[in-house]
Amino acid sequence: MSRPVNVAIAGATGAVGIEMIKTLEMRSFPVDRLSLLASARSTGKKLKFKGQDVPVTELTKDSFNGIDIALFSAGGGISKEFAPIAAKAGCVVVDNSSAFRQDDQVPLVIPEINAADVRWHKGIIANPNCTTAITLMALYPLHQAFGVKRIFASSYQAVSGTGAKAIEELKRQVGEIVAGKPATKEVYPHQIAFNVLPQVDVFLPNGYTKEEMKMENEGRKIMHHPNFRASVTCVRVPVYRSHSVAVSAEFEKPVAVEAARAVLKKAPGLDVVDEPENRKYPMPLFTSEKYNCEVGRIRKDCALENGLCFWVSGDQLLKGAALNAVQIAEELLK
Repeated sequence: MSRPVNVAIAGATGAVGIEMIKTLEMRSFPVDRLSLLASARSTGKKLKFKGQDVPVTELTKDSFNGIDIALFSAGGGISKEFAPIAAKAGCVVVDNSSAFRQDDQVPLVIPEINAADVRWHKGIIANPNCTTAITLMALYPLHQAFGVKRIFASSYQAVSGTGAKAIEELKRQVGEIVAGKPATKEVYPHQIAFNVLPQVDVFLPNGYTKEEMKMENEGRKIMHHPNFRASVTCVRVPVYRSHSVAVSAEFEKPVAVEAARAVLKKAPGLDVVDEPENRKYPMPLFTSEKYNCEVGRIRKDCALENGLCFWVSGDQLLKGAALNAVQIAEELLK
């Protein structure tokens, strides 16, 4: 596919869809024709791509004729319905929802980790969960060097992970509270401004949420590591953009901090920001709108055998979603 390709974005008007458009342009992806697809209520909207106004059209069964690559970010239900139709039309789908991530017939890919898995696709490739992607950017290089057995992690997840309405909710609630009014809520079950919610996604019978189990299930598939264990607590925090994760990892081999830092410095898509003495560490404020994730607070874990603690932060709309999808599309062109 070295020729210019026809690309469609399903869910083009959402937070991730907008980032997909920007990322295709920023990375000079060889787009011949760009189709922007959304629900009927968004049709007629225009979005900018390379200085041109591109109209949004309604997503239908016929949207994929002549399309080479379709980037989906319109939710699991839409993906389940339309991704097989797109694949049947001869298009390769890169899907950002959770619909196909655990499907044995569908590769689940972070290009810096398992780009080779792209080759065995059957028309659909899955993009991982955003928190999983950001965590694995730091964990996988360490796994290659020292062999990870298990992790304990807590996430600090930005509201934009829920979508544009959640960003509006946080802004609105901050304004309401500052003005001395009661906070109104629509998106989250509790006030998110000046609060943290220890619930991301729905609870499962085991007491974990779906989001929390994704780290173990998706981590096993992406790292080709069926025995990987992850105990995770996912927390929504009043931050607009960029997820952060505190990780305690236990490895097969002893891990010295300097050896770990040397490994992380060579890892693609990752910057080491680790100067605690100068108060330098990864933060959402500085990773927002950045392609690379950042890792810091690297130290020996004093509670685990062969343990290492680290803190990783990354833009979940980019590496956690849009950027990763476009990188997968770039792999398809190779």
